[in-house]
Amino acid sequence: MVDLSIIIPVFNAEKYLKRCLESVAVALDSISSEIIIVDNNSTDSSMDIVKQYSGRTIIKIVRCTKPGAAAARNAGVKIARGKYIWFVDADDTISKNSAQKLLSTAKKTNADLVMLGMKRQYADGHTDYLSAVRSDESNYKSRFVRYGMGPVQLLIRRTWWQENNFKFREGIIHEDMELMSALILYTDKYAAVDEPLYIYYQNKDSVLHKTTWDEHYFDIFEALECLHKRFKNAQQDMVFHDELEWFFIWNLLIDSARDFQKFPEGKCGLQKSRQLLKKYYPNWYKNRFLRQKPLKLRIKVLLNYFAR
Repeated sequence: MVDLSIIIPVFNAEKYLKRCLESVAVALDSISSEIIIVDNNSTDSSMDIVKQYSGRTIIKIVRCTKPGAAAARNAGVKIARGKYIWFVDADDTISKNSAQKLLSTAKKTNADLVMLGMKRQYADGHTDYLSAVRSDESNYKSRFVRYGMGPVQLLIRRTWWQENNFKFREGIIHEDMELMSALILYTDKYAAVDEPLYIYYQNKDSVLHKTTWDEHYFDIFEALECLHKRFKNAQQDMVFHDELEWFFIWNLLIDSARDFQKFPEGKCGLQKSRQLLKKYYPNWYKNRFLRQKPLKLRIKVLLNYFAR
């Protein structure tokens, strides 16, 4: 068994893939590892680029004909042999010492999950930092549920993932939202490396940054319903009531509201958001995390709720 499997879904990523693979190859130097490339129906030169790196480390290529990052990640996990897995997106990069620091922390703490910090790189050159949820915070599980991290921000023990039968929900674009915040319900073996080990590029070509309407924007409703179901099945929906309520508020009345208002086809999404909040959190406006936010944000949330 190798120590680490890095799983990279690839769909027409020729513009970014070389940069990604170069960073991964450097980070894995002297580490027992494998890179799993999941070809998700690419029609460009992505696989030719992958072949250029085949001699530098162990690279496995698996073809996934079912479209979407969820199906690609699931396919990658099936053939992974590493003690730990790390999902990396083809248009991003990882830092030179990232793999070593994450593995060292995982082994030292015997963690099932190790969260890392992430730097976001914007097209205009400016950056910001998404800190990791530190394990020494007294309320770290509360913050983890509210955080809304992506799969790339976690090093995961593979056997723990498989024993719990975790899979990304296929066929939707908010596949990570449906699962990631619930992972902390299934383990107390958690650690963090609060350093910018992952560089997330705000790529205008990505599925969440489209300039035209996509019906899959409405997938957020299915994702949130399924997330709530996970907490309810684990009998944790009331334990984390306020956290889940805030998660719904943020994703419906701030994040998705922006897309719904941008496109004429999305206007009905505003009504769907109100319906979903009324179903699960009719008193959402009293949420304690919302009340802690600046007045300007609270007003924005209210305006988005009543928008037509």
